[in-house]
Amino acid sequence: MRSMFREPGRVPWLLVLACLLLTVAGLAGLLRADELYGRTQLVERQLIWLMLALPVMCLVAWIPWRLLRLWSYPAYGASLLLLQVTLFMPPINGARRWIPLGLFDLQASEPARLAFIMALAAWLMHRSSQTTVRGLLMPALLTLLPMLLIIREPDLDTALLFVPVLGCMLYAAGTRLSHLSAAGLLVLISLPLLWQQMSAEQRSRIVSVMVQQDGGTAPTGDGFHLHQSKQVLALGGLQGSWLRPQSLVDDPAAWQLPASRTDFIFVMIGERFGLAGCGLVLLLYAVLIWSGFGIAASAQEPWARLTAVGITTLIGVQVVLNTAMTVGLLPITGTPLPLCSYGGSSLLSTYAAIGLLVNIRVHGTWEATAIRFDAISV
Repeated sequence: MRSMFREPGRVPWLLVLACLLLTVAGLAGLLRADELYGRTQLVERQLIWLMLALPVMCLVAWIPWRLLRLWSYPAYGASLLLLQVTLFMPPINGARRWIPLGLFDLQASEPARLAFIMALAAWLMHRSSQTTVRGLLMPALLTLLPMLLIIREPDLDTALLFVPVLGCMLYAAGTRLSHLSAAGLLVLISLPLLWQQMSAEQRSRIVSVMVQQDGGTAPTGDGFHLHQSKQVLALGGLQGSWLRPQSLVDDPAAWQLPASRTDFIFVMIGERFGLAGCGLVLLLYAVLIWSGFGIAASAQEPWARLTAVGITTLIGVQVVLNTAMTVGLLPITGTPLPLCSYGGSSLLSTYAAIGLLVNIRVHGTWEATAIRFDAISV
């Protein structure tokens, strides 16, 4: 058994460094939010979560992935059980998403996504049936079970993250592109039905993107979040407020931004470090995603390859959704920015996923020059 401690050269240090720098950027955003909106204990708590997340990453990276593969279905079953337990918890802000565990609250949907990726990879690893329409039924079932439980919380934004992960993993497993295109067409056709199932708040978020306007007074309702997001982001300018300690804004209302430490942490980073800081953060995410897909492409074992594809896709989709909503390209969602947004469940789950990527690179059989997935049928 190879160990990352015996062969440190096999560790993807660039990937690990990018993750650590992104977490540091998130901490800087939390500090800036404290300066603007009042002192909290969230920076200290996030540091504690980081001190717990790093050993979790190392532990997951150390255990050979072939052993972790055996736990794929049990982990998936346990995640479904946790999601069911969540539905019986007392609501917080109108939603049942957390399980109180004394010192902290567990958001069950976070580890559920990683367990889903592992289980789906285990199902697809030795099967060619996913190249037929009938063979897609079981992957669809594995996806729908956690999605429906998460929708009942309700948390539609998190539930929809399963869809692109499923699509990319099926593509990497050899599913016919024509079948995926047909499935995508069905999703488009079902959008009116999805619109009917949305709450008034969710519909308002979509409408606010379509009718947004820059400048002027801040609108009320959901349009306020988007207006303030762009307003605060613009205040950072090119270089950010850290080069000008004295604020140039006389009206404190111009700084107001709900969820500045979670959903809009990217705005806090942009205000603090400007457009240059935003570009650096996006570059770090590009390094992370490139490294993740590189690990997937060079892995020879199907489960390892598919798991790496799923993890990288999940992180990449979250980054796109979060950053795009802050500038009005997409509706505002509750999708956190991985490794940056405040939240213990998210940080632990993401670092566990990164640890699994490191594990696949360290312990897996790989080809240094192979940049390919399985052959894709059209």
